[in-house]
Amino acid sequence: MASINEQPYSISIPDSELNLLKKKLELSRFPDELEGAGWDYGVPLPHVKRLAEYWKDGFDWRKSEAALNRLPMYTRDIDVEGFGTLNIHYVHQKSDVANAIPLLFVHGWPGSFIEVRKLLPLLTAGGSDHPSFHVVAPSLPGFGFSQAPSKPGFKGPQYAEVVNKLMLALGYKEYVYQGGDWGYVLAQHVVTHYGHEHVKAWHTNMPVPKQPTLFKNPFLFMGMFFLSYDASSMKRVAHTKQQHLKGTGYFNEQATKPQTIGYSLADSPIGLLSWIYEKLILWTDEYPWTDEEVIEWISIYWFSRAGPGASTRIYYELTGGMTHDTSHGTEWSSVPFGASYFPKEIIQLPKSWSHTIGNLVFEADHDKGGHFTAFEQPDALAGDLRKMFGKGGPAHGVVPGKNGY
Repeated sequence: MASINEQPYSISIPDSELNLLKKKLELSRFPDELEGAGWDYGVPLPHVKRLAEYWKDGFDWRKSEAALNRLPMYTRDIDVEGFGTLNIHYVHQKSDVANAIPLLFVHGWPGSFIEVRKLLPLLTAGGSDHPSFHVVAPSLPGFGFSQAPSKPGFKGPQYAEVVNKLMLALGYKEYVYQGGDWGYVLAQHVVTHYGHEHVKAWHTNMPVPKQPTLFKNPFLFMGMFFLSYDASSMKRVAHTKQQHLKGTGYFNEQATKPQTIGYSLADSPIGLLSWIYEKLILWTDEYPWTDEEVIEWISIYWFSRAGPGASTRIYYELTGGMTHDTSHGTEWSSVPFGASYFPKEIIQLPKSWSHTIGNLVFEADHDKGGHFTAFEQPDALAGDLRKMFGKGGPAHGVVPGKNGY
C-alpha cells in the first residue's frame, strides 16, 4: 500500500534553470521553410519564431508559477511492485460537500495536470441541482513533477497500480474515473485490475472502440454491413483514417525510439515547442490559444522533474514497442461506462462500437470541442459528468455513501 507521507508541494524552478532556458532560446537556430508551405509540412516557421521570442522576452514564468501554486498540490511516495518507490505529484481539490463523489482525473500526452485547472471550480461546486466531486489529478510517472521509473517495463498495470494506490492512500476506497488520451487507455487497465472493488464507474472524452466481431458482438457486427447508409459513422471513420495517414508520425517515433526523440526534446526548447505546439493547434477545435497559454503548457514539460523526454516512453511501454495495441492485457468490464463525443477528437469511430469498450450507460454528443476537452470545453465536460453521476443519471449513487449531494 501507499505510505502515509503526503507533503504539500509548490513549484519552485531555480533561477539558474530560467537563465539556461533564456540562453538556449537566444542561441536557437531555425530551419528554412518552403514558400507557401503553410501547415502542410508541419508548424509554420513564423509561428515558432513568434512563440520563441515571446518565451525568451515576454513570458513571465514566475507569474505562471505563482498561479499554478494556488492549486492544492501535494506529493506522496507510492510503492510499485517491481519498481520500488516513486514520488508522485498530484492536485487534490476537495469539495465542501460532505458526500461529494471522489473522482480521479488522468491526463495524457502532451497534456499534464494543468488540464484539470478549469474543471476544478465546476466539479467541486455544490448545489441542489448537480452533484459535487472531490477531484484528484495526478501527474503520471515521468510527467510534470512526478518521478519517472528508472527501468524498462513500466506498463499499463504499473500506471494503474500507481493511481489506484494514490486514491486509496487519500482515503478514497471507492471512486469514479475520468480521462482522455492516455487517461482513456489507462482507464481500461485500472478498470481491468480494480473495477467494481474500487472503481465504480468511469467516463472518457476519447472513446476508442474496437471493431465488433461476430462472436463477441454479433449484433454490432451485423450492423457494420449497414454503415454505408450511415453518413455520420462513415464521416467518423474517414476522419480517423485521415488522422492515421497524416497524423501519427509522432506516435510511431515515440512508440519505437523514444530515447532518440528525447534528446531533441530535452536539449532544445525550440524542438519541444514545435513538437507540442503542432498538437495543440491541430488537435483542438479552433481553440483561441494565447501565446501565454501555449508557453505555460510547454514550460511545464521543459521544467518537468524527469525532463520532457521521459514522458514519451509511455508510448513504447504500452505498445510493447509497436508489437501490440494499447489495450493489450485489458478486458471488457461491466463497470458502468460513459462516453462523450467531440467533433475534433483525433480518433473517431462509429458510436455504436463504444459498446465494445465496456458497459455503456451514458453518451453525450457535442458540436464543439477537440482532444483537450477539459481545457477547451470545461463546461461541457463537467456537464456530462454531472448528468452521468447526478440524480436521475445512469451512474448516480455508484459510490456508496457518496452521491454528490
